[in-house]
Amino acid sequence: MSLTPRQLSLFGVEAREPTPGDLAGLLAGPGQVVRMGGTARVSVVVDAAWRVHVLVAELTGRGLAPTWSPTEVEGHLGVRTSYSTALAGLGVAWLRGAVKRPPPSFFLDGRRLRLWVAAAGAPDESGFALRLGANDEGQWDQVGAALAAVGLPAALLGPRAGGPAYRVTGRRRLARLAELVGDRPLPAPGECWPG
Repeated sequence: MSLTPRQLSLFGVEAREPTPGDLAGLLAGPGQVVRMGGTARVSVVVDAAWRVHVLVAELTGRGLAPTWSPTEVEGHLGVRTSYSTALAGLGVAWLRGAVKRPPPSFFLDGRRLRLWVAAAGAPDESGFALRLGANDEGQWDQVGAALAAVGLPAALLGPRAGGPAYRVTGRRRLARLAELVGDRPLPAPGECWPG
């Protein structure tokens, strides 16, 4: 029996080692970054315990020290890193005063998308939605362009349509998303992960 090896994607999770810079994927979605001195901290609010488990493992694997706690919104949990010099560059690049904006060099790849999916991705009736920050309207176009650049042109959903989020639709695009983000982490329910 001959097994055909799977071709690695140039932008997939296997393409390079994980780094703290991958947290740009959280910032593309609902994540936030705060600077303090020569350090920064990234945080995100999630809606399920499995997301906490996946994110804690992903952040720890990047040499960061994550914590989590319940939020004021029932059923939601906050995950955040400690302040770290390893995240200082991310803080400088993404903050314009107190406003979060992607830097001109912003891009997405499998590692960044994996974090975004883990924090705020979910299947919906028409495809797979990647939730955005409700107060981050100024960055939505640039994030949409970064999705298109990796072969995932997506429809922007406004608040009335269940957003803000980008929805990836179509069999080929959904297969591309699954290829980019890699295998489902064990804590994630099968129906919640692309693929």
